Amino acid sequence: MPIIHAIILGFIQGLTEFLPISSSGHLVIIPKLLGWEALDPSIEKTFDVSLHAGTLIGAVAYLHKDILRIISSLFNWIKTRQMDIYAKLGFLLLLTTIPGALLGATLENFISENLGTPFLVATMLIVFGIALYIADQFKGQKKDSDFKIVDAIIVGASQALALQPGVSRSGITMTALRSRGFSREASARLSFLMLIPIVAGATLYTSVKTFTGDGIASEMVWPMIAGVTTSAITGFFAVYILLKIVKSKSFTPFVIYRIAAGLFIFAWIALS
Repeated sequence: MPIIHAIILGFIQGLTEFLPISSSGHLVIIPKLLGWEALDPSIEKTFDVSLHAGTLIGAVAYLHKDILRIISSLFNWIKTRQMDIYAKLGFLLLLTTIPGALLGATLENFISENLGTPFLVATMLIVFGIALYIADQFKGQKKDSDFKIVDAIIVGASQALALQPGVSRSGITMTALRSRGFSREASARLSFLMLIPIVAGATLYTSVKTFTGDGIASEMVWPMIAGVTTSAITGFFAVYILLKIVKSKSFTPFVIYRIAAGLFIFAWIALS
């Protein structure tokens, strides 16, 4: 893989992971649109996870104060059996990862072989874009501190749908949270915090699998470093930008983008 391709994909991943427009859908479609040579499936999977690890770094850098407070409270809960609001939030965030982690590990091969078609990506962009628009009409005012176990179960189940490229992990979790009455800012912040345990788990799982197998091909080392660095930097600013936007704006511009992108992909399929 040329390093410039890795940088472009890292930029796309960092930007689209946090915006509700589907990073996996973009990573499937854009190389096809540009006519790039397909990677070996095993290398492609490892590279995609490495880009997600980059966005994880960006999110952790931006949200480090929240994360440290949650981790500290979790350890204090284990030590004293006293659960404060941050330990509770940390526990519930971990709970949200279970459905996606189980489905992802169980259906890994099926997902990579069957769910990345341009037609499905376009369909999911449009369908779940409309779902986000509908949920965003709710006048929710709940804050992060109002997050309860029933919310964690519902949002965790919805997050599993994002294994299908085009759905968008951030998009579906924000949709679920808005439908549960959370404010736009709380929905975005909770969605970003949910990213951390699930991506950390996926990165650890793929890393163990890679290094106990054939390892990383030498020609992929620098492209991976370039992609991870770019996605981390872009992801940091994407978190900042979205949290800034949702304080005063709706999710409608992202809905319009999703529908336009889906229609463009359908046109591209028809003309190919």
